[in-house]
Amino acid sequence: MEIIPLRVDLPYPSLDSLKPDLTAARIIAPAYAGIYISECNAIFQYTYHHFYFNELKMKDYAYALENISISEMIHLEILGEMLLKLGVDPIFSANPPQRNYYNTSQVAYSKTPSKMLMDDISAEMAAISDYQGMIKKLSNEHVAAIIQRIILDEMLHLEEFKRLLYKLNETP
Repeated sequence: MEIIPLRVDLPYPSLDSLKPDLTAARIIAPAYAGIYISECNAIFQYTYHHFYFNELKMKDYAYALENISISEMIHLEILGEMLLKLGVDPIFSANPPQRNYYNTSQVAYSKTPSKMLMDDISAEMAAISDYQGMIKKLSNEHVAAIIQRIILDEMLHLEEFKRLLYKLNETP
């Protein structure tokens, strides 16, 4: 099957006009590489779960996780480029330039189908909530618009995880 990032069919706002804004950068940095809720965490968790669904021969589930993970990689790229344009080195840290580097200690390493999906649903709900909180703090409307666009993808991911869980519970 072809790998297709699961994302809303709308463009992301351009990053071209972004100017240095350290306040905005500090607000969005945790979404980039925070230990608890971040695009890094989502990528690693969904990839890990993809491996287990694949091992369990649950190909549709593995495929969905892979596509969602690819979408999260796009978000990571957008956030990294934003941090750079906002004047911050996009090191993998929740609050650059401090060097408290990202680690995978908070990735949900669940292995059973229902627990994996429940963990992934929780992760998406937390990400959406965190992004919405960031928007409330941001005075930079352009950065806020980019975050709002990312939220649309996260909402789609949440719905896909719910659909998969429903499908799993309907299977005899």
